[in-house]
Amino acid sequence: MPLSPETRDKLTKVSTATLTTALFKRGFRHQWIQNVHPINPSAGPMVGEAFTLRYMPAREDLNPLSVFQDRAHPQRKAVEECPPGAVFVIDSRKDARAASAGAILVSRLMVRGVAGVVSDGGFRDTPEIADLSIPAYHQRPAAPTNLSLHQAIDINVPIGCGDAPVFPGDVVVGDGEGVVVLPAHLADELANEATEMTAFEDFVMEKVLEGRSILGLYPATDPKTGVEFAEWRKVNRR
Repeated sequence: MPLSPETRDKLTKVSTATLTTALFKRGFRHQWIQNVHPINPSAGPMVGEAFTLRYMPAREDLNPLSVFQDRAHPQRKAVEECPPGAVFVIDSRKDARAASAGAILVSRLMVRGVAGVVSDGGFRDTPEIADLSIPAYHQRPAAPTNLSLHQAIDINVPIGCGDAPVFPGDVVVGDGEGVVVLPAHLADELANEATEMTAFEDFVMEKVLEGRSILGLYPATDPKTGVEFAEWRKVNRR
């Protein structure tokens, strides 16, 4: 089932931290993409269905610079086929010694309406990417071309990205902290639960900043907390 506009909107308003807690409640411990960071935090939140590209170790005789002349080259083909509104997720083998892509390809994704791009390796041209409006996440900058170490091999297949399993169509959410992957069939309920959790945590934060102890408040073991929260929601229309 495609990601609904309502669920997409809810996911732009909750944190990846809250989503990982909701996932943990359901037994999911490995949905956080490890060691990726936003290049351009001002680009805003990232939400979209995963479209994947997988790299393998490059074999030198099969991976010269001339492979890019082939219009069917998996990296080039993926950039042109990633759907608008999707998140382009790249399995670069957690190896940032060579770039997964650069500013020209990321710009092409942006112009095509792609919601964001994530690599567990590195991007080159990061100063230019930092000025783009598309959210982009990677491990660290990598100037050498991907061809020197990586060989693009598969498009839109299940991958591992930063130790997280990513299946095509899973919902990928990124914020200033990092990126989490939601199993597609759970996206709606996770968005709803995270929205509720966010309202409660905003209430808790307000009380903590007023000097309130967390005991009985977080978690809400004191019955009075539930009453106060219900009143807070009415006043704040949450």
